[in-house]
Amino acid sequence: MHQPYQSCCKTFIDVPFRIVCAFERLASNFGYSVMGCLLSSARNDGDAQDEAQLVLPIVVFFPGLRSPSQTIDFSGRLGGLASPHSIQQLLACQSHVITLTLAVEEEATSRATKQSSGWKSATQHDGNNVADLQQALADYLLVLLSLAKEDSKLVHSVAFAWKNQEDSQLETSISDVHYEVLSVLHAMAVLGLFQANLLLASTGYQATTSEERTKRAIDIFLKVSGILECAMKFIIPEFSQESRAKLPVDLKEDVLHALSMQALGQVVEIQLGLAIDNMKATLAVKRRLACEQVKYLQKAHENLSALNAGGLWGGKHCLFVNWKLAEAKAAAFYFHGLILDEGSEDGTHAKAVLCLKTANGYLKESQKLSQSFCSASPTTRPAPVWGAMKYLSERIPREFSSKARSYRDVVHREKPLSQVPELPDFPLSLHPEEFKLPQV
Repeated sequence: MHQPYQSCCKTFIDVPFRIVCAFERLASNFGYSVMGCLLSSARNDGDAQDEAQLVLPIVVFFPGLRSPSQTIDFSGRLGGLASPHSIQQLLACQSHVITLTLAVEEEATSRATKQSSGWKSATQHDGNNVADLQQALADYLLVLLSLAKEDSKLVHSVAFAWKNQEDSQLETSISDVHYEVLSVLHAMAVLGLFQANLLLASTGYQATTSEERTKRAIDIFLKVSGILECAMKFIIPEFSQESRAKLPVDLKEDVLHALSMQALGQVVEIQLGLAIDNMKATLAVKRRLACEQVKYLQKAHENLSALNAGGLWGGKHCLFVNWKLAEAKAAAFYFHGLILDEGSEDGTHAKAVLCLKTANGYLKESQKLSQSFCSASPTTRPAPVWGAMKYLSERIPREFSSKARSYRDVVHREKPLSQVPELPDFPLSLHPEEFKLPQV
C-alpha cells in the first residue's frame, strides 16, 4: 500500500500560478498579509531557497487552486466541427478567466500588502475578486456543457491542460471536454473553501462569534460539498477508462470525496460549537454531533490514505484532516465519558475515566498535528482556537484530572478495562446542498 502523500510536503511546483493570486487581494481586505503570491513556489536560483509561506491562518483547508495552462486555439482545433458562435463563446469565456486573474495578480503584487488595524466586515469590498472568478467559472461551465452536447465529435477534439497542486505531475493534459468541466467544478469548490476560511478565521479573532459569518460559512460548506458530489455523480462517469486513469490526484474521486466529507464535517464542527454555547443543549446532543463529525472526517481520512500524492498541497491536506479528526475524537470521547459518568451500573465510572483519558490523549495529539500542519510547506500562521475546541481545550484536561482523582479508589475496585469503550454509531444526518449543472 502506498504511504499517503509521502514526502510531498517538500515538493514545490515551480510554475506560474495566476488564478489563486486573486486570493491575495481578498485576504488583505480582511486584514491578512500574504507573503507574495498565495501559492508561490520554492525556487532555487543557486543561492538561498525561499520556502512558500502563507501568513493567512487556516481553519478550513483549501488546496491550491488549479489553473488552465494556456489559452487554447479553439478556432484551429474546432473549425468545421462547432459553430463559429460556439467557438467564439468558448474562447471568450476561457480568456476572461485568465485575463481576469492576471489583472488581479498584477494589482495585488504591484502594491505593498498592508496590515489592517482591525477585521473588516465580510461584506465590505463584497469579496468581489472571488465572486468575479466564481461567475467567470460558472459562465465557462455553461459554454463547456453546450459544447459537449452540440456534437459528440467535439468531446475529444481539444487537449485541455491544467496545472496541478496535489499531484507530483506539474500539469495534466487530457483530450476530453469532461476534464475541463471537472476542473472548473473543482476550482469553484476550492474558491468556496477559501471564502469559508476567511469568514471563520476572522470570526476566531472576534470577541464574540458573528452569527452572519457563521451562517454564511455553513451555506458555503454545504454548497461546496454539493458541487463535489455533482462532479462525482455526473461528470466522472462520463470519462472513458483511459481518460479516468489519466486524471491527476487533484481530481481523483478519493480527493473529491475527501473534500466533500471535510466540508460536511466542518459544518458539524460549527454546530457543535453552537450547541456548547447553548445552555439548553443536552450532553446527548453534543455527543451525537461530535460522533457525526468523527464519521465525516474518518471518511475523509480513509479517502486520502488510499492515495500517494505529491505537489505543493498533498501532505498539508492529509495533516489537516488528521488534525481535525483528532479534535473530533477528543470531543466525542469527552461527551461520551460525561454521559457514562451519569450511569449507576457497575464499571461505568471506570469507563467514564477511560473515555476522558482517551479524550485528553486525542486533544494532545490534535495540538501536535496542528503544529505539524502549520509548519508543513507552504507554512501557515497558527489559527486561533475557536468554536468547540476553545471550550474543550480547557475542559478536557480539567475534567479528566478531576474525575481521575475523585474515582481513584472506585476505579481500583471496579473490574479493569482492557480497551476503550466504543463510541455510539449514529447515522449521518447532514447532506450536501444539491448542485445542479446548468441547463443547456
